[in-house]
Amino acid sequence: MIPTVEWRDGTVRLLDQSRLPEQVEVLVCRDYETVARAIREMKVRGAPAIGVTAALGVALGAQSLAEARYEEFAKAMMGICDHLAATRPTAVNLFWAIERMKRALAGLRGEPVAVIKRRLLDEAQRILEEDIAMNKAMGRHGAELIRDGQTILTHCNAGALATAGYGTALGVVRAAWEQGKKIRVLADETRPVLQGARLTAWELMQDKIPVTLITDSMAGALMRQGRIHLCLVGADRIAANGDVANKIGTYSVAVLAKAHGIPFYVAAPHSTIDLATRSGEEIPIEQRAPQEVTSVCGGAPVAPLGVDVLNPAFDVTPAEYVTAIITERGVFKPHELATRFRS
Repeated sequence: MIPTVEWRDGTVRLLDQSRLPEQVEVLVCRDYETVARAIREMKVRGAPAIGVTAALGVALGAQSLAEARYEEFAKAMMGICDHLAATRPTAVNLFWAIERMKRALAGLRGEPVAVIKRRLLDEAQRILEEDIAMNKAMGRHGAELIRDGQTILTHCNAGALATAGYGTALGVVRAAWEQGKKIRVLADETRPVLQGARLTAWELMQDKIPVTLITDSMAGALMRQGRIHLCLVGADRIAANGDVANKIGTYSVAVLAKAHGIPFYVAAPHSTIDLATRSGEEIPIEQRAPQEVTSVCGGAPVAPLGVDVLNPAFDVTPAEYVTAIITERGVFKPHELATRFRS
């Protein structure tokens, strides 16, 4: 597949996910402001991909600075970091990656600015490479939970498109498929932005993994009919108590799964686990534009002009509805995260 995000020839290149599946188009970002806008406008999305993109955006901003003394350079860098951090509030990987870049900068005090710029780019590239490695490790751990012949329900997109590559929830699916397991994915369309319909279905079709698209409202009926064997989603932030923030509609899927005795798994790297946030009640939920609800992908209106709209981008699934969380370190119960990921 085309890389979701990469550094090439002094630019950050992003697969423009707002164009999929109609067009496969690469957005070339020559400055950090363009990177920030791409994150805000969901041209790149998915918590791990946002984190990697932000890190590369910090590195890109560093290359453009003319300040020759560390103090002035570091001050300008803090402005770049703040600009990128203000793009989206819920996905904790964004802040994790920016803080990691800040720590790298602080550790380079005393080095020439030219060296600092190069080292910051190296750090961003490490974040990208580590993300892919973590996703593959998650895939290996999670694939053990999937049996041959099972049908898996997903919500939103947590695949290669949502990461630097391979994917979290879809990385588990990929690993099971690579093991020769004959599986099928049911992809929720994921209103209002249709990441399941536009992205998950497209991505799985590229890999020739069997996928069937369903509307969000079909999940309960299909569970009752015994046509769904497990649910597998990604996450944008996981609190210390195991509560999970993910795309709006995830909570409904989790409640339905529990009512029907179906396992509900979350796949996420350690960078998504926010031990500083005690529970889901403390997770900020991004509110997006009404137009995402009143029209479909910016097309013709599907609601009366002027109608009041609620459009939270995420919801929180309490830990009690989560069977287990799949990470690069293994599979854990939600209550185990605080001790397993303390360091």
